[in-house]
Amino acid sequence: MTEQEVIELIDSSLAEEFELDRETMTPEANIYEDLGLDSLDTVDMVIVLEGAFKFKIREEEAVRGIRTLGDIHRFVLSKIAQQA
Repeated sequence: MTEQEVIELIDSSLAEEFELDRETMTPEANIYEDLGLDSLDTVDMVIVLEGAFKFKIREEEAVRGIRTLGDIHRFVLSKIAQQA
């Protein structure tokens, strides 16, 4: 899967789960302020990402630092790279 395909899968999965407007889903979009997610949504987001990419996301320091959609992209891409 290419980097762009990974990003597209992340964006489409999150857009579907949270009924997000794809127009607002830029790498700079803050997941709380711009996309309107809350702390409970982040739990669901983890479940969505685990299902889409078939890996577990544990309590990792990197997860706590996620603030933007671009942060999510980088996190998932790094997890995929670790599995390779």
